[in-house]
Amino acid sequence: MFRNPVRHITFDALEPYGLASFWSAVTGFPIHPDDVEGDEEILLDPGQPGVPGLLFIRVPEAKSMKNRLHLDIQPQNGTRDEEVERLIGLGARLVDDRRREDGTGWAVLADPEGNELCIERSAAERG
Repeated sequence: MFRNPVRHITFDALEPYGLASFWSAVTGFPIHPDDVEGDEEILLDPGQPGVPGLLFIRVPEAKSMKNRLHLDIQPQNGTRDEEVERLIGLGARLVDDRRREDGTGWAVLADPEGNELCIERSAAERG
């Protein structure tokens, strides 16, 4: 048994609902039914015991430096490169391309408010 399981991973956000909407599209976690645009806090609830939710809390200042923590995303469907293109289409931007010619590596993206995330190869690509 875990001593202190992680309940939420929290993001500071200028626009919590907008940022939560982006991350909902990334993860598939729905916005909690009690949360609406304009709220100070928006929760993405995975609905699975033991899986932490993503919580977006309004702060007055924009992100100003590199994250000390980021999420690594492994696509469940499709390839790493397809997921990179999908997220760019949702408003992410490519920050650092660490993909190699042999198919290994990852891509570092930034969400619409500048928080970094990495897109790794899918399980099928690792197979």
